[in-house]
Amino acid sequence: MDLLMLLKAVIIGIVEGITEFLPISSTGHMILVDEFVKLSSDKTFTTAFEVIIQLGAIMSVVVFFWKDLWPFAGTEEHKKDTWQLWFKVIVGVIPAVILGLLFDDTIEENLFNPLVVAITLVVYGIILIVLERFNAGKKEFKFNSIKSVSFGLAICIGLFQCLAMVPGTSRSAATIIGAMLLGLSRGAAAEFSFFLAIPTMAGATALTILKNGLAFDAQQWIVIAVGLITSFIVAYAVIKLFMNFIRRHDFSVFGYYRIVLGLVVLLLLWNF
Repeated sequence: MDLLMLLKAVIIGIVEGITEFLPISSTGHMILVDEFVKLSSDKTFTTAFEVIIQLGAIMSVVVFFWKDLWPFAGTEEHKKDTWQLWFKVIVGVIPAVILGLLFDDTIEENLFNPLVVAITLVVYGIILIVLERFNAGKKEFKFNSIKSVSFGLAICIGLFQCLAMVPGTSRSAATIIGAMLLGLSRGAAAEFSFFLAIPTMAGATALTILKNGLAFDAQQWIVIAVGLITSFIVAYAVIKLFMNFIRRHDFSVFGYYRIVLGLVVLLLLWNF
């Protein structure tokens, strides 16, 4: 067993766990990290690894929000609300599923590079800051709970999620920005973003395994397992901290972080 490869898997798993649910782009960060921490010379395996370990982060959402997501316990009203939530989430991921099946390979071949990541980091960082300036001091939102999200609204948020097919955009940022533009509060926007991630990333993982997973050897699956477990543990902690953070603060800090990181990457690309 290659211990260095396992260490790299842990590092990438930590990056994935930290960035998956923050509006700063997990895919973008992993593309950048891969420039310095080369997991493997096998590009197919590296790409698959980066997708599959996202399932660990997604499972942390299921565990963290278990009471809100399990539709077979609690009062009848709770069961009804939970089933409706799942139906809305499924409806919300339809646009991403369709576009993903049609254009995923094309986007991966042409847009998965540091330059695209840097540009989208800056652009959406600016959008986040402008949005929060617009919402400054706002205490009342049109929708303060995900229970009030309609099926039509779920589809609209799902359409915003499609923007995240471009690396560096951030699935979390795209859905949060879209949800807030449509009237959701910060907390409701973040929660709905988390829930949309469950079928989205589960589907992406399943597709990746079907395309490439059967060709992996035992050592590669061990590396994937290490990255997946690491991302689960880190993401669970991040979700807890993030939900506490947005109760007291807005998303501007993530916008500034995106801009600084994007400019640093552009500077490095310019010089090297």
